[in-house]
Amino acid sequence: MAWYHSYFKGLPQLAWKLHQDEEYTDFEVDFLQDVLEINEGNKVLDVLSGYGRHAVPLSGIGCELTCIDISTEYCDELQDLVKSNQLNIEVICADVLDHDFQEKSFDAAYCFGNSFSFFPRKEMQLFINKVAGSLKKGGYFAIQTENLAESILPNFQVRNWMPVKDGIIYLAENDYKPEEGYIEAEQTFISGAESVTHTVRQHIYTLAEISFMFENAGLEVTGTFGNLEADPFTLGDEQLYLISRKI
Repeated sequence: MAWYHSYFKGLPQLAWKLHQDEEYTDFEVDFLQDVLEINEGNKVLDVLSGYGRHAVPLSGIGCELTCIDISTEYCDELQDLVKSNQLNIEVICADVLDHDFQEKSFDAAYCFGNSFSFFPRKEMQLFINKVAGSLKKGGYFAIQTENLAESILPNFQVRNWMPVKDGIIYLAENDYKPEEGYIEAEQTFISGAESVTHTVRQHIYTLAEISFMFENAGLEVTGTFGNLEADPFTLGDEQLYLISRKI
């Protein structure tokens, strides 16, 4: 069983949510509306959706959202929000690698929240193929990641820590495995007397590798940006926004 099957619950799940910036999320939602070319009535797939921080506002402009995530805590939270506010969002709690979207067809899809590093290379190609297969011709797929090789490796940190919010502290010890192409990290979350530690693997890809996988899936890469202002991605940028179109 992969690490992410049991990671997103309890203290790590809470810490990740508290770390999000609502204003920046609003900027990302505006960015998604633009680059995905989505309008009212469009069907949009949110992959590894978490608690729906992008999906909820997108549903507010009239899009029909399908959200898939493996965390039961996030899915339950989003489902409660959907019911209480009568949102046009379908919540699927499942591993996206195993899920069959069957006859569903989407106008656009996205994977934000720094989740685009969970899978090793074989599974990553499967993941991209699965999303591409669910898109209509001409539909866009956008991803965001902070774990691109060009972002991580120039300033690789073996140890780092930071305060989150509500008294939670995050610590990590990172070990880069060049032969396998991933970072194995021991992550610890501390809140008062409570301490939770997980070992996670973040698979590190170059931009060229990702672009090659997208092309193999029938997706044309139309933009690679280092920020929401759509400046071209360059070596050392902290994150990547990649936009692709199904051909």
